[in-house]
Amino acid sequence: MTLLFIILATVVVSLISLVGILTLGINHERMSRITLALVGLAAGALMGGAFLHLLPEALAEGEADAVFLYVLASFVGFFLIERLLHWRHCHKGECSIHTFGQMSMLGDTIHNFIDGLVIAGAFIADWRLGVTTTIAMVLHEIPQEIGDYAVLVHAGYSRTRALMLNLVTALSAVLGGAVGYYFGASSASFEAALLPIAAGGFLYIAAADLLPELRSDKSVNAIARSFAMFILGIAFMWAIKLIGAE
Repeated sequence: MTLLFIILATVVVSLISLVGILTLGINHERMSRITLALVGLAAGALMGGAFLHLLPEALAEGEADAVFLYVLASFVGFFLIERLLHWRHCHKGECSIHTFGQMSMLGDTIHNFIDGLVIAGAFIADWRLGVTTTIAMVLHEIPQEIGDYAVLVHAGYSRTRALMLNLVTALSAVLGGAVGYYFGASSASFEAALLPIAAGGFLYIAAADLLPELRSDKSVNAIARSFAMFILGIAFMWAIKLIGAE
């Protein structure tokens, strides 16, 4: 059942890559406002997922020194991957074209594979933690995939081809989930490492990638809207924690 949950969750996360089709009839200005709101929600959900779910679970199963070392190593690792692979989330479709082509898709493939590992580790630890992690992933993937789709279209791909390429790279999450299940089920140390690694990744994506995006709009209404969505994302993760404790 655990493997089935992992496969279903990674398939759902992968299918978010097709969200770009919903943006076809929306003008740029409105899409920008919607995307920034989603970025705020995703940042809050990732922060809440890391601090309210992943880290408490990791600390309950392992030593604090080891847990926080894994978190730090994960944070540094995600930064290194982003720099080496020009991993960009381009939520407003304003990325430069210079090296993003195949390199961008390679970076997204690795990123999605890691997402699958994270989901697998969460489900192996507890199915409720797996559901929470999947929800956080979905909320993060929506603005990211809109951005990835926009970048591929901007690069010259047709809209249909951009959607298909986005889906192909996203499906690497399913492979990551299967690999994570195989190693996690057979190695307690691998399972114990996945949760803090996931927490470090969540914190990096939220703090280094998503939150800076929210500073792009200086209007009072935009600031209030994005901050409210950020708090809503945290509150959503807190509500799930309270429901799970009952």
